[in-house]
Amino acid sequence: MRLRRWLSGLLLCGFLATASSLSAAEEGPIIMAHRGGAKEFEENTLSAFQKCYERGLRGFETDIRMTKDGVLVISHDDSLDRTHQATGSVEEKTAAELKKVVTKQGEPLLFLDDLLAYFADKPGVYLELEMKTSNKQLYPDERIDAYCDALYKAATAKEPEGSTYVFTSFDERPLKQIRKINDQAEILLIRSQPCSAEFVQAAKALGAKRIGCRIEGTSRAAVQEAQKEGLIVSCWPGRSVQDYYMALGLGIQIHCTDIPTVIQGVKEKLPQ
Repeated sequence: MRLRRWLSGLLLCGFLATASSLSAAEEGPIIMAHRGGAKEFEENTLSAFQKCYERGLRGFETDIRMTKDGVLVISHDDSLDRTHQATGSVEEKTAAELKKVVTKQGEPLLFLDDLLAYFADKPGVYLELEMKTSNKQLYPDERIDAYCDALYKAATAKEPEGSTYVFTSFDERPLKQIRKINDQAEILLIRSQPCSAEFVQAAKALGAKRIGCRIEGTSRAAVQEAQKEGLIVSCWPGRSVQDYYMALGLGIQIHCTDIPTVIQGVKEKLPQ
């Protein structure tokens, strides 16, 4: 037991040494609240985003789905069963039906317009809007255009000056469509794999300047190569303080974490 604690302490010291070596101009990655801080608050609720913002977070990630009648809402899973007091998918329900749906703890299901309205007077926010369209039964090809048109219009109409809103997805179809709408739009390709040369080339082929890769298996050399290619690198999932120290060591620009206020506290204590 003592040996295990000693090894853990040694590893932690190594991470802290890496963090301490940062220059004042290199403050480490943007801390991004995954689903508004999924392990600290009830995920993808307005109160989660509010609490993170009030704590000083300026990076956020969320998940966008479209109702049966074309309204955009915030929800991660293909089914509402895990997170809400409801069953079935967002896509088979109307907006009016979803207005009556609450989370397991009794908060209203969050509509995209309400989240965007909250951030509309808050410049300097980095917001990733993940397009949850990978399930082709819920999002056949013919539905992608309408989905992307609605999302792009909603996001850009309320994006405050000085903020960065990024359209992200595992699904290449909406990324391509967003770029058709605006070839300068910020898009990010997500994959459930480490950073690699092949991943970088796939993103560049889409016109993406950003990638979201798994932190496990990602090397410092791979991150540096991606950055040399002009890409901004985001890593996930962040589930512990140790994951944040790993992000510091890798030199990534954005750290997507489920415990954002914890990491914010750690970041504030690191020497600058």
